[in-house]
Amino acid sequence: MNAPLPPLVGFYEPRLVTVSVLIAILAAYAALDLAGRVTAARGIARSLWLTGGAFAMGLGIWSMHYVGMEALRLPVEVRYDSPTVLLSMLAAFVASAIALFVVSRKTMTMASAIVGSLLMGAGIAGMHYIGMEAMRLPAMCTYSAGLVTLSIVLAVVISFVAMLLTFGLRDQMSTWSWRKSGAAVVMGLAIPTMHYVGMAA
Repeated sequence: MNAPLPPLVGFYEPRLVTVSVLIAILAAYAALDLAGRVTAARGIARSLWLTGGAFAMGLGIWSMHYVGMEALRLPVEVRYDSPTVLLSMLAAFVASAIALFVVSRKTMTMASAIVGSLLMGAGIAGMHYIGMEAMRLPAMCTYSAGLVTLSIVLAVVISFVAMLLTFGLRDQMSTWSWRKSGAAVVMGLAIPTMHYVGMAA
């Protein structure tokens, strides 16, 4: 019988963790701003703002994710599979497009917020675990089912709260306010929480 392989022991680079959180906060602030612009636009302009907004917001979320992954230092070389990385980026764009579409409508019912948060949360969780699958290293990756479940639940809950905050603040697209900045900080701290729980899984 083969003896179990020893686990790899890594550590987080504090500076990169800090950068990942700052990226998440900036992405959240951009999302609040973009939601207002998508709401105010009409016709083709609305479609362009929605597409561009989904790209910008998705890129911010995805960047936070990969900086957070780079923050983990392991005693072996880690490479990434490019097609899988691009697939994880696509998941972030889709999740962002869903969120912007829901919060930019004239009204947002509780049912639409719940459905939207489920879809957005699934997209964010998909981005995270697809991104993890892109890692190439001389080790076998195993997951804790409990922590995986917790990370997915957090992704959905965070998406729900983010939608409520964004919908409530979308009319402040051209103004700076403590409320808008505070919401961005709350959202920006929540997103990395899901990420690092997923990493711990």
